[in-house]
Amino acid sequence: MRVRRHGVIASAVLVALLFAACGSSSKSPASPTNSNAPGGNYTPSTAAGVGITATQIKLGIALVDFNCIKQFVDSIRLNQDKNYSAYINDINKHGGILGRKIVPVFHTFCPIGNAQALALCTKFTEDDKVFAVLGNFVDFSGDAQTCLAKQHKTPLMTFQLSRAIIDESPPGLIIEPGVTPERTDTVLINLMKTQKTLDGKKIAVLGETTSQKIVKNSVEPALKRLGVQTGTTAILSISGADTTAAQSQLDSFIERWKTEGVNALYVSGTQVASQQFVEKVRAEMPGITLVSDITDVLTFAQEEQHAGKKPNPYEGIISANGPTAHEYDVSSNWKYCADIYKAETGKTAPNGEAVVPGPDGKTLDTYGSINDACQLVTMFHDIVLKIGKYVNVDNWVHTVDTYGKIRNMGGGAYASLHAGKYDVDDTFRLESYDSSLPPTGKGNWKPITDLQNISGS
Repeated sequence: MRVRRHGVIASAVLVALLFAACGSSSKSPASPTNSNAPGGNYTPSTAAGVGITATQIKLGIALVDFNCIKQFVDSIRLNQDKNYSAYINDINKHGGILGRKIVPVFHTFCPIGNAQALALCTKFTEDDKVFAVLGNFVDFSGDAQTCLAKQHKTPLMTFQLSRAIIDESPPGLIIEPGVTPERTDTVLINLMKTQKTLDGKKIAVLGETTSQKIVKNSVEPALKRLGVQTGTTAILSISGADTTAAQSQLDSFIERWKTEGVNALYVSGTQVASQQFVEKVRAEMPGITLVSDITDVLTFAQEEQHAGKKPNPYEGIISANGPTAHEYDVSSNWKYCADIYKAETGKTAPNGEAVVPGPDGKTLDTYGSINDACQLVTMFHDIVLKIGKYVNVDNWVHTVDTYGKIRNMGGGAYASLHAGKYDVDDTFRLESYDSSLPPTGKGNWKPITDLQNISGS
């Protein structure tokens, strides 16, 4: 199990991916002036930062509305604002950040389509005038994230990002505490090379419209460098909940792969990694080796196991990931997060190995919600603390670009942040899904290699 569990959110977005432009009509603020100054003699900007006073930092917190997606997921999150408040209150009780207390502004949104995420961009920046935004700000098209960081020059720390989305905005304004699919591709393929995982294999690639750039610019070049035989790449056209055309496309590609002698498949894209597509591939090509740069395949695999699907089509799927649930549960990072949660709420935090029953037959992802809040708020605190007296976007960018090793309290032991590398997680191992592992009835990742510090950009 990856330390962070965002599959409950990602799988719901599969229902629809409606693309629209950011609807803001305001003039975009000037770009940060120091984004290309990772070192040397830097003179801090003394300009007043948006949402910053002598005593306060106004911070936007974006939360997914699970009421709108609960029919699509097995696990839900409740009281997300209280979890964020626990870590914000802990900071404020200890003097804030150099005397400034964090003032959170909470908003929820439905992630089906991106209309609400785009509206939230405008609300945070034009109405609330926050300095930065944290949380699960989901939009696979990248429009909403770009609205915040590029159009409004507002720092964003969130998950479910690709490097392609990050690169659409000025450097240093979007941070992913985890890892992008593009870097996962490099790490995953290098780890498979050391283990000779694909020796004697002919591998094809399965992607989707939203992952097409990742496939072309990351997956295919990495496989070419590996020197493995490759079959035809499939990019499925998926529009919203109607996957009829995509299913037909996949049928055609499966027949082509059979004639090409393909016996391994690299799945890149959250939609094509979902059950309906993986089930079809496994049914038609039962002996195929599956590989994926989408770590949320664990959620899909566990849902299949919970539903009693035999054999589980995700059995043995290979990915690059971090600590197992047990490894993280006994780590100093989780102790830090759990101790603060207990001190602020009076409740014991359920760890990653616990299954917490919820309403209407759902399970509660309290663990994931706690981890997100701890991870994001702590990292925000550390960056702003290093900025010092003058908190503004220029100094934020310079600090991010020159940070180096950084705490990643919701993640593994290794993490770094610097110019050109805005996804911080550096803790990886090669692993595969094993339905027999706990939690019972769900299965989990099985380590293939030891954890390593892999910090390449």
